[in-house]
Amino acid sequence: MTDHEVIDPTTDDPDEAKGARNLGSGRSGRSGRSAMITPTHLRVLVAASGWLALAATTVPGPTPLRWIPVLLFVLFGPGCAALYPQPSALASGARLEAIALTAPVSLSLGVLTATSLFLVKGFSMTVFLVSLAAFTTVTAALPGLPLPAARRGALERPKPKRRPTSGNKA
Repeated sequence: MTDHEVIDPTTDDPDEAKGARNLGSGRSGRSGRSAMITPTHLRVLVAASGWLALAATTVPGPTPLRWIPVLLFVLFGPGCAALYPQPSALASGARLEAIALTAPVSLSLGVLTATSLFLVKGFSMTVFLVSLAAFTTVTAALPGLPLPAARRGALERPKPKRRPTSGNKA
């Protein structure tokens, strides 16, 4: 039973693009992948990551199960929510740009959130994570920020064609 059809935007072959049809059954077309991450899956995963990091803080003691999810969320969650849900598929140069900007954007948003909470004398780790998780959840539902490389074609411009030279010059 198929819930929905997933189309792979990274291929030019229309038959292969529709290759991952039955996500729940583990079958796929000629691509050989058992499941694909669609933009909707990525948005849901990013939106839930902040709340999972907040839930991880309830683990008792200083265990890696407590600090690794929080660290990964603060490093990548808000930036991924702000940059990745693009309205169309990104070219390879724009994907590289989005990956390179994810951590700095996340850390910048974390610093702005922490500074704001310190200024109003309301900082605690729980309030900090709730603020970032709420921001990430709302931002994941919106289209991503426009990237300069995505607007200019991300270095995948066609090469200019030379004009044929004519034998007679006027």
